[in-house]
Amino acid sequence: MNVTVNDSCIACGACESVCDAVFSVEDKAMVNTSAISGNEDGIKEAADCCPVNAIEVA
Repeated sequence: MNVTVNDSCIACGACESVCDAVFSVEDKAMVNTSAISGNEDGIKEAADCCPVNAIEVA
C-alpha cells in the first residue's frame, strides 16, 4: 500500500485522530511509512474522513 498526502491538506488533524500510528499533523499531515503495514483499515478510514480528500491510497 502506498499512502501520500497531497498539497490540499489543511492540517485539520482528522487523519491523526483516526490513525495516529500512521499520520501526524504539524503544518501538513505526514505519513509514517514504516507503520503502514498492519494499519490498512485505519488508513482507509482516515482517507474517507479527510474533508479535502488529501490522502491518496494506492
